[in-house]
Amino acid sequence: MATLNINGKRMDFDVEEDTPLLWILREHAGLTGTKYGCGVAQCGACTVHVDGVAVRSCSLPVGAVTSDQTIVTIEGLGAEKPHPVQQAWAELDVAQCGYCQPGMIMAASSLLAQNPHPTEDVIREQISNICRCGTYTRVLAGVKLAAERMATNHG
Repeated sequence: MATLNINGKRMDFDVEEDTPLLWILREHAGLTGTKYGCGVAQCGACTVHVDGVAVRSCSLPVGAVTSDQTIVTIEGLGAEKPHPVQQAWAELDVAQCGYCQPGMIMAASSLLAQNPHPTEDVIREQISNICRCGTYTRVLAGVKLAAERMATNHG
């Protein structure tokens, strides 16, 4: 039995401790915005936040997450109002096919929470998600726009 805090709600799951968090989110909690990509934590399609840090949920066993930790998925990120990264993505039409974009948005929002003024090199280094459509230039522009907006709105 696992008790998780997902998007502000405590949920109980009767699963094995080695079950990847991704499958708990998708198959048991019904949160399908987090995508399966590679299954080996390389592509980033499955990125979620655990205590504000971007993690690849396909390789994180549910037994490694405690009930005291907070998990946020793409569905929870902009639940009250769109996150500045989500707003920038929409404004700049960042997504092409869109499959990898929830993971990209989660990686970008975590980066900006930890480093509100990242350089282009830091953005390129920290957001290592793979996009089959090659939207990297638009992702970079989206992160920069979100960072600018967050700096303007918060200080």
